[in-house]
Amino acid sequence: MPGTVLLIAASPLGRGRLVDAAGVLPVLAAVAPAVLSGTDTANVVELPDPLEPQAVLTRLRAAAAAPGPLTVYVTGQLHLDRRQRLPHLALARTTAATVRYTALPWPWIREELRLRSAAQTALVVDLHADAEAWRYVAERGLDCGPTTAVYGRIAPARAAGRRGPAEPTYMKAVATLLRSGHRPPLEVVHQQALARIAKEAPGNLLLADPGGFAPGRTAVDPHAAISAAVQAGRHAEADTIAARYELAAVQAHGPASEDALHWSEVRADLAMFAGDAVRSCRAWLGVAGVRLAAGQAADAPAVEAAVDRAHHQWGRIEDTARARELGPALAELRLRVPGRRSGALENVQRQLRQLQAQ
Repeated sequence: MPGTVLLIAASPLGRGRLVDAAGVLPVLAAVAPAVLSGTDTANVVELPDPLEPQAVLTRLRAAAAAPGPLTVYVTGQLHLDRRQRLPHLALARTTAATVRYTALPWPWIREELRLRSAAQTALVVDLHADAEAWRYVAERGLDCGPTTAVYGRIAPARAAGRRGPAEPTYMKAVATLLRSGHRPPLEVVHQQALARIAKEAPGNLLLADPGGFAPGRTAVDPHAAISAAVQAGRHAEADTIAARYELAAVQAHGPASEDALHWSEVRADLAMFAGDAVRSCRAWLGVAGVRLAAGQAADAPAVEAAVDRAHHQWGRIEDTARARELGPALAELRLRVPGRRSGALENVQRQLRQLQAQ
């Protein structure tokens, strides 16, 4: 099965640029797609200095939904938004004052990769962080989810007085190693790349997590079985597996626990893959409601994502009666969670009026 490779190189234009992220793309582009992916064949998508977070999210979502192995190479810089203090990947239009609206929230990356198998999903990152973001990752790390293999480094921003943006030396080292045409395991590539940047690596936060579940959880990765069932078209089987884990999480930790909500979200996605927009919309509405009832903020990434996905699935419902049934609940949620796209509430209200007129 062919692999998928997503190359994201993003940094602000102008004085806010900490790293010349796009400078690594020519080196990565010189690597054969199959070597970038570690598969016999691969599809490669490049995003050089993207402008809009929603455009990056669309590409990431499509890559995450593709069957087969996925490798995402991310080069850029991290900042915290002023409201929630969460890490964001800066994009071309990002400034210190507009991080929340013009940068890509890092939790979005985690969310899009959560359903994939750890054995088939890898992140390779070379990130530079401003002072606030550096303190955040130094204390908490960078959460990429429990089922994604992560390799790379995060470097603090250059000291004041040094001219020009930094170089993504780690990612360039990775690309140079892969240009040989040989793709050893990513853990080996990671160690070889660090050896090439040995002088600066000691001051960096090094990421080397082969993925899989965190200690204390089962060693079996149910996502792999779910992914295999979906790819084979056995959607009922996939949902049965997820339902079993959801029930266990609810019994062990409660319906508002992250474990239980994770499996609720997995089942919402599985309904989408099965083409059941009604069930998917209803599930996402439920997830959003539980998160809000548990005290999560209306602008929390997980809440916004749940409402956005419910909205998207509602728009795909062909049965007018079912769409009319779920519309008021979505409109009520949109009043509380307007999301980052302007006009989302008005869109629901307009479509609901059309449905009621029918």
